[in-house]
Amino acid sequence: MQDFRCVGAVMRVFDRRADGEQAMIAFAAPSAFLRSVAAAAALLLAACAGEEAPPAEAPSGAPPAPLVADIPSAPDASRFLMQATFGPTQRDIDELVRIGYSAWLRRQFSAASESNVSELRQIQADYAARGETVGPEALADITWRDMIVGDDQLRQRMVFALSQIFVVSYENSDVAETLASAAFYMDMLEENAFGNYRELIEDVTYSPSMAQFLTYLNNRKEDPAQNRVPDENYAREIMQLFTIGLVELNPDGTPRVDGSGAQIETYDNDDITGLAKVFTGLSWADGDFGGRFPDPAVPTAAYSPLGVFEAEHSTSEKTFLGVTVPANTPAAQSIDTALDTLFNHRNTAPFFARQLIQRFVTSNPSPQYVRNVAAAFETGFFRLPDGSTIGSLRRGDMRAVIAAVLLDNEARLPAGPQNPNFGKVREPVIRFTHWARVADLNSASVLDGGGLEGQGVLTETAPPTRLAQQAYRSPSVFNFFRPGYVAAGSQTGETGLVAPELQIVTTATVTAYANFMMDRIEESDALQTYRPAYTRELALADNPAALVDHLNLVMTAGAMQPSTRDAIIAAVSGVPFRAASEEQDRRRRVNAAMLMTVLSPEYYTQR
Repeated sequence: MQDFRCVGAVMRVFDRRADGEQAMIAFAAPSAFLRSVAAAAALLLAACAGEEAPPAEAPSGAPPAPLVADIPSAPDASRFLMQATFGPTQRDIDELVRIGYSAWLRRQFSAASESNVSELRQIQADYAARGETVGPEALADITWRDMIVGDDQLRQRMVFALSQIFVVSYENSDVAETLASAAFYMDMLEENAFGNYRELIEDVTYSPSMAQFLTYLNNRKEDPAQNRVPDENYAREIMQLFTIGLVELNPDGTPRVDGSGAQIETYDNDDITGLAKVFTGLSWADGDFGGRFPDPAVPTAAYSPLGVFEAEHSTSEKTFLGVTVPANTPAAQSIDTALDTLFNHRNTAPFFARQLIQRFVTSNPSPQYVRNVAAAFETGFFRLPDGSTIGSLRRGDMRAVIAAVLLDNEARLPAGPQNPNFGKVREPVIRFTHWARVADLNSASVLDGGGLEGQGVLTETAPPTRLAQQAYRSPSVFNFFRPGYVAAGSQTGETGLVAPELQIVTTATVTAYANFMMDRIEESDALQTYRPAYTRELALADNPAALVDHLNLVMTAGAMQPSTRDAIIAAVSGVPFRAASEEQDRRRRVNAAMLMTVLSPEYYTQR
């Protein structure tokens, strides 16, 4: 079966190529290659091994090879996994120390994933057999489980990052009422996470959930007689948020300026108006333009790309960003021209590079770091620490980009954590999932059939009275926080540095997070539907120093300050350890150590 999947992967590549010819003081803390049989064979073998066929040498403009050694120390492995996954466990750290960064990345790139649409349809069938209906909590259940116990951690972390850039939220009632479309969107992000950015923005554009969320579903051509113009929402956001941003950028992500020193805007209202005409004539692929929801007689329309209805597509000339689509150009061709224009824009590589670095590594990457990742985007190439290469040599190769994000010298070399401008606040979702992975929740029945949502553990985490964040539940297209957010009145703000995650850090959310974690760590009466295993931690409970040192490694990558470590050891030592109640006392000690760790500044931040 694997052989057929490999052949299919190669054929998809063939088809696509043919088609395409702060200071952190306040924080404290992816036709020519077919010319020979040998080239085709090499590509086939590489696809089956989960790798790209390596070029003989780095292409011009490629990012520099990382200087870091391929085999990390345990603290360095933990720190890397803190950036690349939903949280390291001791097993993960041991594996990375054994195989090294390069092999780990190749293994993650080839890891299998499951279909969210298939899972959702099975859940819906099970509920229907009981006379019940399924709500968005089913998708939340699937997402939390994949984050916490999924073996394809890098893909899932990449999907989470992409979901915060290409936002679709089932806080939108139409999205929430067409769960299959939302699951299809999740599948689309998983498929494109290690694919190519050009295919990603195309699949996003043809996604029913995105069309619902950004209101271009059933977007009709202009009609002067009725004073009707196309909906401009998607045209605006695909430029502002998904591809080129608001101001022109240098290759290193810094703003370009004109002769007077003013920043240069990338587009104006005429560009929006012209581009809006491109995204007309798209609706459910059920053969009937105009429905709010897909025709029940064509259920596949809910989990299929949008259909094109030429009669509703604007036949006018469309001009935007210096490009003109001639009048009467077919819809698909118009959309291709628009997406090609955005994909090849000089801003796209640095704009996307900076946002991806922010989601994985640091809020304020240096211009050189952004330039290096943008170069991986532009060349589709990255050389790994072991000398092997990642990338297809196609612009927009997502594997090359994420490898560059995680293995750039700024991310990996020891000077990084000591740099006061380096690091980020860890998102609530990441903090929770990290604890859940270390606590070994995958051993509990809640993740083995019962479901987190079904047992009331994580019904809704988006409200500020809980975690203040949940995947696919953003309050707006701007995510839970903006990439350029500057925290007013903070030391980071005073130094002109951005701190995106601080936008949802308030007195209320800090308190809510502490209560949320305490309830789960201490297994409150309301949450006794599951029980953290703490397999490694319980074995260390009779040695407070060893227990805290273990948590220092797996939870903070060795970043605990001596004062923090001493305080936790003292607290754990103060919990009586009695032979008559050894099991309970072991767990009480672990609970105390874990709670103090997840509330520490060293855990709250990523350095």
